[in-house]
Amino acid sequence: MKKLSVSLSGHQTSISLEPEFINAIRDIAIATNKPVAKIIDEIDEKRAIGTNLSSAVRIYVLKYFRK
Repeated sequence: MKKLSVSLSGHQTSISLEPEFINAIRDIAIATNKPVAKIIDEIDEKRAIGTNLSSAVRIYVLKYFRK
């Protein structure tokens, strides 16, 4: 596990992800021409109550690459 630090809604936070998911979210950022923090902010806004952010990011990555 590695920590990924980002600013969400003006607050610094970090999420723990496997290196493969960190690389994948960076690849998505390049492909969509969005900063990683913006993508994670969007995931944070849409995640279900009770779902932790790390899990929400993993699910987002999985869905993105399944398309």
